[in-house]
Amino acid sequence: MPLEIQTDRLKLLPFTIQICEEALSSSTSRLTDLGIMPTRDWPDLETLDTLPRIINNLNKVQSPTGFESWMVIHKNTNILMGDIGFKGAPNEYGEVDLGYGIVQTETKKGYAKEAALGLIEWAFKQVGVKAITANCSEENFASQKVLTFLNFNVVKEYQGMIYWKLLSTN
Repeated sequence: MPLEIQTDRLKLLPFTIQICEEALSSSTSRLTDLGIMPTRDWPDLETLDTLPRIINNLNKVQSPTGFESWMVIHKNTNILMGDIGFKGAPNEYGEVDLGYGIVQTETKKGYAKEAALGLIEWAFKQVGVKAITANCSEENFASQKVLTFLNFNVVKEYQGMIYWKLLSTN
């Protein structure tokens, strides 16, 4: 597994337990050691809510496999502006579930689309990945726009949520 995914403007680096634990305790020393500077808005409330789940997923593996969460970092500035990733290894159907979040000050710049494209490309090169799923609330028009752009199809709508799927073309 590559330790980094590069896109035009972004690099994606896997979270580690140490980085997550430091972020939860308002420390960024490990990120600083790596030359990464979080935006002043990172971690936002959504990220703080997600970090314990990232830690839980990382505790299930020896080291990041790529099927956990990745930091979204701007290549030119090394600014950490969000996260993207999967909620674990492929299930018995070869599906991985995608989630992402970009801090509010960096939204509407195409970063979520670009990061997702890079991660989707990586995922479909991995053995056993046949589909990528995602979900968002009916009110989350930004995510709906991103998932539509990425060619995800709506599979169902249930209790205010929309469930999406993208099949591998391989």
